[in-house]
Amino acid sequence: MPGRTDSRARLLLLLCLFVVGALALGTRAAYWQVLDRDRLVAEAAGQTTVTVDTPSQRGDIFDRTGTVVLATTVQRERLVAAPDQLTPDQRRATVAELTRLLGLDDAAAIALRDKLASKSRYLVIQHGIDRQLGDRIQSAIDNDQVFGLALEQEPERVYPQPGGGPGTTLAAHLLGFVNRDGVGQYGVEQQYQATLGGSPRIVVAQRDPAGRPMLESADVTSAGAPGTDLRLTIDAGLQLSVEQELLAAWIADKAKRVSAVVMDPYTGDVYAMASYPSFDANDFKAIAATDPSRFINPLVASVYEPGSVFKMMTAAAALEAGTVTPSTMVKDTGTLKLDGGRTKIDDADRKGKGWMTFQDGVAYSRNVVAAKVALGLGKSTKASAATLYDMWTRLGYGKPTGIDVAGEVSGIVRDPAITPWREIDLANGAFGQGVAVTPIQLASAYATEMNGGFQVRPHVVKGIGNSDVPIAPGPQLLSSSLSSTLVKMMQRVIAIVPYYHDRTIVPGYDVGGKTGTAQIWDPKANKGRGAWKRNLFNYSFVGFIARDAGIPDLVVAIQIEEGTPTIARVGQLELPVMSFELFRRIATDGITTPDLLADRPPRPMPPAVLSDR
Repeated sequence: MPGRTDSRARLLLLLCLFVVGALALGTRAAYWQVLDRDRLVAEAAGQTTVTVDTPSQRGDIFDRTGTVVLATTVQRERLVAAPDQLTPDQRRATVAELTRLLGLDDAAAIALRDKLASKSRYLVIQHGIDRQLGDRIQSAIDNDQVFGLALEQEPERVYPQPGGGPGTTLAAHLLGFVNRDGVGQYGVEQQYQATLGGSPRIVVAQRDPAGRPMLESADVTSAGAPGTDLRLTIDAGLQLSVEQELLAAWIADKAKRVSAVVMDPYTGDVYAMASYPSFDANDFKAIAATDPSRFINPLVASVYEPGSVFKMMTAAAALEAGTVTPSTMVKDTGTLKLDGGRTKIDDADRKGKGWMTFQDGVAYSRNVVAAKVALGLGKSTKASAATLYDMWTRLGYGKPTGIDVAGEVSGIVRDPAITPWREIDLANGAFGQGVAVTPIQLASAYATEMNGGFQVRPHVVKGIGNSDVPIAPGPQLLSSSLSSTLVKMMQRVIAIVPYYHDRTIVPGYDVGGKTGTAQIWDPKANKGRGAWKRNLFNYSFVGFIARDAGIPDLVVAIQIEEGTPTIARVGQLELPVMSFELFRRIATDGITTPDLLADRPPRPMPPAVLSDR
């Protein structure tokens, strides 16, 4: 008879093992159910629920009349999928049918196949589907020709007004665009994101077997709020005309870029602001993929050395200091040696014109005259530099103007109290070299010089919702008498210099302003040592047009960046369309725009200035 195989010791051991295992399992279960319950519940909820943010209706953007829509929102659809719910056969059928419906090429079809091969529970296949295509896709879903797909409502920002050039929308740089997440990028769209975008509707929804959120039974955690409409200061008709003028000049001058701003010198209302090349805000993804720098608005976000338009800043400093009057005689020697003969500056033609009045030196844009006057602002170079720098900063250089568009930069202005200026620094600064500014800063500073001396903050939003945006009067930075003198000096530029007069005068209106032509420094040239760009120059003009003599109605700032002169010789750098010619065209467009100036009298001077008249 075989021996027994059981034993009391073995049974006890097995019993102990079962007891220990049971205790371990029970402890673990208790830990999961009590101590780790919240984490497990959250993980389970994460697998079966989804939080859906639905953007609220975004506010529209109108021009100054409130009738021309510059930006609005339409409802499109997006195609979404739940790839983790698909069988291999369903995936193949879905890829084949979508390739046909969406008109995909081989590369796009492969990309779609790879997307649907993922284990994602929720995947966006395509945005911006119009109603006609959406109907065909929905039919395929209903007839089981595709699987794991759904169509969802999706707002899409559109810019309905065509711009002044091919492939552009109106005021693209100024407006910016809205990305797929409903967030404004660049321009007004970014600056006023909170106002335009409102707040989204947020719900927590369960997923259906296909992984799609069941919004009908969702819990609403935030009801959201719609965005608010904006009414801009921009005049749509003038904006279009300006863009067309810029396109023509860009082509003729073979320039890198051409920009202009038209502004009310008293209120800071920007009536037009444009640059070319521009872009189509409805197709921002294509630009982002090839040349995202196109989105930057150079009028507020790019700096350059302005050249002789800065002589009006030197004039303001000298006239205020009393070191010269408009009729003070200054000898133009053509060349001026500085810093003990170690440095020098030249007039553009390198020829002296002899004795001339200060105002004529500005009119004929003589560098030597401007430099001598700047050097004489104080008893020393240090004192003169401090006086000129004070005028620059008072007029807004070296800091943002505060214009209400995204991306404004401060410019570059060296403080002589931190880094002392040499004579050459002071002389160069007198005619706009060694300083970097934006066109909107130039327009704002010239507005102050024209309007009786009052600070102006440029702005592009006139109304939010049904309310106008209040305009706070700025402080008086210059005396009204100095402002009047500066206006007369601007008029004299056009009146006595035939080269400007013949191509700047607007019959029936008063005009004035100042030109600037500047070399362009390329720090990468000459093996990194830097050099001036060859046969490329920046051309500027800032001026006014008026219905009443000496009472400016509009300030217009022009920048032609890296223009290619057709005539290039000492003292003459001729473009097919010069900056002052472009000013004349745009100023004429502005002053003749219907109803642009109808809401104010022909003498719109501030009260403090009117009391001096």
